[in-house]
Amino acid sequence: MAASSTTVAVPQATLRAGARVQAMLAICLGLVVVGFSGFSHIDAVHNASHDTRHANAFPCH
Repeated sequence: MAASSTTVAVPQATLRAGARVQAMLAICLGLVVVGFSGFSHIDAVHNASHDTRHANAFPCH
């Protein structure tokens, strides 16, 4: 018995639209995380993000 497989054609525009949505959601999530940690009034959160920026050689001053 040979296994059979079927191929489904997905329009290229659908794939590009899905990639755009994922990219926009990733950007929004990143901005929320950076905004929260960078402007946090909780010293531990702010200092942790500050030290992480320095550890990754990212200028923050």
